[in-house]
Amino acid sequence: MTTARPAIDPELRELLADMPLMSGLDADLLARLRQLPPPPVESFLGRRPVERREVTVAAKDGTPIPLSVFGPANADPATPAPCVYWMHGGGMVMGDRFSQIDIPLGWLDAFGAVVVSVDYRLAPEATGTTLVDDCYQGLLWTAEHAAGLNVDPARIVVAGASAGGGLAAGVTLMARDLGAPAIAAQMLICPMLDHRNATTSSRQFSGEPGVWTREMNAFGWRAVLGDLADDEVPAYVSPALADDLSGLPTTYVDTGSAEVFRDEDADYATRVLAAGGQAELHVWAGGFHGFDALYPGARISVTARRTRDDWLARVLRARGGGQ
Repeated sequence: MTTARPAIDPELRELLADMPLMSGLDADLLARLRQLPPPPVESFLGRRPVERREVTVAAKDGTPIPLSVFGPANADPATPAPCVYWMHGGGMVMGDRFSQIDIPLGWLDAFGAVVVSVDYRLAPEATGTTLVDDCYQGLLWTAEHAAGLNVDPARIVVAGASAGGGLAAGVTLMARDLGAPAIAAQMLICPMLDHRNATTSSRQFSGEPGVWTREMNAFGWRAVLGDLADDEVPAYVSPALADDLSGLPTTYVDTGSAEVFRDEDADYATRVLAAGGQAELHVWAGGFHGFDALYPGARISVTARRTRDDWLARVLRARGGGQ
């Protein structure tokens, strides 16, 4: 029996017609996908007046973790900037610190934000909490070096898309539980939050080719969980498992109506509200997974990005940044 599912936005559906889609993912296909050259970061920087800095920080086991820092050129050192700490997508198994970098660079343009993007290790080579630990160590470095980065430590926002959104949620939980660093807000863009892969939306987008299907999601989670049994999975890795979502910074969650993560994302935002926190949730009608990253010029994508910008502007004003 075919499961009924929400339709994809007509403009997005037309754009998708020329994109090769997959129904599943395995080790051989992953190896081939990793060999595809990514777009050079210079293509995203373009003519932006940006100062770029490359640093490494030590992971918990001593492995060097690269960070890229992008700041507005000719920034006023007397006026510390907000910071967006960015975690890229790729299902926990693909991508690098420049993946989807155009999204946070838009906040450099709009708000003069310093963007720090972390190159966390990928599954299946890294498993368990390694990925989220790598991200946390990079966030600690960013907060500890706020003065040297000309960053206002009261306006550090963690953000990520897809797997990066899940890692952003995990890092935020970790920072809350460990008491540092302070996070002003978390922006979770179509986040990968629940390893159980058992929601209605997960079942709706199964068995047919897509941008990210239930089968591909299962592969990504198997890769990152390794030998962990279900009752051993930490909430920092699969944030939907967290029993307590109180004490979190203001949260933005967006997702598409036509994607695997829709229901787990909506549930997470609802649970933040139920715990007394502040959350803003957008379910973009007709949006598939990562629609605005793939097709930023589509009408629905322009609206989604503008809505995020408006939310971030409100957050930064509330933190005394005058944005």
